[in-house]
Amino acid sequence: MEDLEIGNLEYEIAEEFLADLEKEFGGGDKKAVKVAKLKRLEQGNKMMEEFVQKFRRVARGSKYEKRPLMEEFKQEMNGRGFNKNL
Repeated sequence: MEDLEIGNLEYEIAEEFLADLEKEFGGGDKKAVKVAKLKRLEQGNKMMEEFVQKFRRVARGSKYEKRPLMEEFKQEMNGRGFNKNL
């Protein structure tokens, strides 16, 4: 953590930072971590079935349920805003 404070350490992806943060300070708010991961999830070039499975794994334990979860899913499918009319 000292390296991060003085700017000697940079993270390529947020997951690396969150993993180090969890190691250093414990689990923290698991739901908040799940929500953050969910919001960063994108379908990208994954087939729909693969994306759905990954989305379900990440969504498990988050605070999202029913309609908000569906809205988040639509946002992440092939990038933000792609399926606004679904």
